Amino acid sequence: MSQSLKHKAVKGTFWSTVERFSVQGILFVVMIVMARILTPADYGLVGMLTIFIAVSQSLVDSGFSQALIRKQERTHTDNCTVFYFNIVVGLAFYLILFFCAPLIARFYNEPALVPLTRVISLSIVINSLVVVQRALYTVNIDFKTQAKASLTAAIISGAVGITMAYTGFGYWAIVAQQLLNLGVNALLLWWFSSWRPGLRYSHSSFREFFGFGSKLAVSGILDTVYRNVYLIVIGKIFSASDLGYYTRAHQFSDFPSANLTGVLQRVTFPILCSIQNDDKRLADVYRRFLRLSAFVIFPLMMGLSALSEPLIDLLLNPSWSFTATLLTILCFAMMWYPIHAINLNLLQVKGRTDLFLRLEVWKKCIGVAILCVTVPLGLVAMCAGSVLSSIISLIINTYYTGKMIGAGFFVQMRDLFPTLVVSLLMWCVAHFSAMLFDASWLRLLIGTFSGAAFYAVVSVVTRAPELKELTELMRRK
Repeated sequence: MSQSLKHKAVKGTFWSTVERFSVQGILFVVMIVMARILTPADYGLVGMLTIFIAVSQSLVDSGFSQALIRKQERTHTDNCTVFYFNIVVGLAFYLILFFCAPLIARFYNEPALVPLTRVISLSIVINSLVVVQRALYTVNIDFKTQAKASLTAAIISGAVGITMAYTGFGYWAIVAQQLLNLGVNALLLWWFSSWRPGLRYSHSSFREFFGFGSKLAVSGILDTVYRNVYLIVIGKIFSASDLGYYTRAHQFSDFPSANLTGVLQRVTFPILCSIQNDDKRLADVYRRFLRLSAFVIFPLMMGLSALSEPLIDLLLNPSWSFTATLLTILCFAMMWYPIHAINLNLLQVKGRTDLFLRLEVWKKCIGVAILCVTVPLGLVAMCAGSVLSSIISLIINTYYTGKMIGAGFFVQMRDLFPTLVVSLLMWCVAHFSAMLFDASWLRLLIGTFSGAAFYAVVSVVTRAPELKELTELMRRK
């Protein structure tokens, strides 16, 4: 990796990490405080609408932001074309959900979902206004500005959400917090950005971006529906409280995994795009990203899994105890998500969104089959099925990576195997050392210290190359 490219990677990774983990850290704390006040049913009610909002958001973007980032010589007309397309689609889907609100409420047999759907769907319109701004910041690997906007929005919205929860607004506190977070963030991104839309629109630009983005959009919808189909099934077959347990467990497992995935996707995509025509260099940089991400995320997820019981007991109230059981299992599925993300980024870098779509279809068909088998067995079996689905998806994702740059499944597993083994051993150390004590705070403290110490000592003794490279990168930040 050249020094200039490494400098961009380090700077981008540093500020993207600051943004993701500081902002999500605040939102995570806000969620914990609100969850101690609200009930699992309150979160379950909002969770029933997640899939509708997520699918609509995927269609609003339609892969155009990724197409804009990938294009080497983008113009003002290109930006304006994407901007107006996003707004029109965003408004259209808001109106669809507005008028379909009674149908959604009837499906779940929850009348409260009618006004809830019509209010929370405003998030689609808000997000459509800042797609281009976020893409342009990403092109310039400027995550510092995005960090300032996101952090401010998280603090303001969190304060309002907690206040509303304490004063008895119930699930409306969750809705207000989410909308205010998006709204403040959007306003600040516009305030900091020098780009402003003009009265320009190009059919040729639209066709170019649509050719690249449409397949990503379909892939994104498949992925969004699949990731949220659990919410539909649990909300329909089980109770709102059961959905609340699952959404909180998923959010806890999502915090380290999804945020690191977000950092990697935002940083690796523009960097890999800049060397997309040099396969040898691309393979080298790509495998380094994989090893470094696994070196960080594997122990985090294993530690979270091992100590889920004392963590949930301390942070939430006793009514959430079943969340710990689900969290222990889900961590084994979510630990692979950053690896999935980097593999899929490579297909986008190479412009092969057709292969991207093909992989998504296969993975989702297998995932739905596993879901159908596990649903009658209950929530624990469904979570275990998601682990199996994640591993199968990894095998599928690496197929074309091997074809393109010679870094397929077995090459990647050889790279990641040492980190995986040490992380699994760390799980045992953290879990069994914590079991020696009764108090939750002591179990969490001892388990965290023993697990972290074990991982650090083994990494130093074995002279893990990832530790050395990570240390060098941190010094250059």
